[in-house]
Amino acid sequence: MNTDLLDALTMLEKEKGISKDVIIEAIEAALISAYKRNFNQAQNVRIDFNQENGNIQVFARKDVVEEETDSRLEIALSKAQEMDPNYEIGDVVEIEVTPRNFGRIAAQTAKQVVTQRVREAERGIVYSEFIDREEDIITGIVQRHDHRFIYVNLGKVEALLPANEQMPNETYNQNDRIKVYITKVEKTTKGPQVMVSRTHPGLLKRLFELEVPEIYDGTVEIKSIAREAGDRSKIAVYAENPEIDAVGSCVGQKGQRVQAIVDELKGEKIDIVHWSEDPVEYVANALSPSKVLHVDVDEGEKMTTVVVPDYQLSLAIGKRGQNARLAAKLTGWKIDIKSESDAIELGLYNPKDDESIESPDDSEDER
Repeated sequence: MNTDLLDALTMLEKEKGISKDVIIEAIEAALISAYKRNFNQAQNVRIDFNQENGNIQVFARKDVVEEETDSRLEIALSKAQEMDPNYEIGDVVEIEVTPRNFGRIAAQTAKQVVTQRVREAERGIVYSEFIDREEDIITGIVQRHDHRFIYVNLGKVEALLPANEQMPNETYNQNDRIKVYITKVEKTTKGPQVMVSRTHPGLLKRLFELEVPEIYDGTVEIKSIAREAGDRSKIAVYAENPEIDAVGSCVGQKGQRVQAIVDELKGEKIDIVHWSEDPVEYVANALSPSKVLHVDVDEGEKMTTVVVPDYQLSLAIGKRGQNARLAAKLTGWKIDIKSESDAIELGLYNPKDDESIESPDDSEDER
């Protein structure tokens, strides 16, 4: 063993941030195992790694006893005192037992330990980088796929996109560039495992942050998102400053901002509505693009009964109940939708007592 290893350890400490002392400690432990394995030895040994010249020595450690019963682990007091008269019973004697060809084994073992530690350090760096990006959006390249996952190359790691996190309206081909949402980062024996999603509501939120500066800087706030990935989503936004049009900011001039997000999500429709702390107004907004005549609120049951014009009943409910379902998910309120004629018949609504609720979203097109 020469100083080349020491030079390599010094370089690793500077470039990879791996402590030289930690690696030397690991090398010494590995060399003890290598010595016992290669030379069929069972005695206690100590490895001495000279950090000045790189030399390695093996010392057998034996307990001083009155009469030895196992020469591999013990040494008689009389023999020990032949080496040093100061030895007493209970002391430990170290005797050099370095084999002649141990240098070759030591070099191989040291190389294996260093390689392993470098790999572990690199995995640690990658894990630290991606654990900080959990719940964030990142662009990756589709590498391959099987019946369980799409494998997405994120540069330093290959992320897993499970089948249930893939959008039903998308086909993923090799080398496609896609934006994904990091849902979970875990440490495994093979390195960091990164799980990503295309269906998570967080992806929609991050896309709006990328496209809408007012959301990124906090001027406009996303209050809630309800999403049925690949088909339709609703997003509720709010601006504390009454002079700022939260919905208009998200839609953008001629719909450019929201259209960029729709294109990224392969045509997923997006309804952007004004958030309100008043459940009457909020629920009416959430049912956009349907017109709402009346909202009756039951605070205790957290339920609302909504009256809509007869001709807009199917629009309010939506295809397969989707519009009503997303509105309920968005607001957190149960929504029971009644047509105007049914509500009048049941005594739930009197057109003379109510005017239709003017939604600030009436002017916004569904995307």
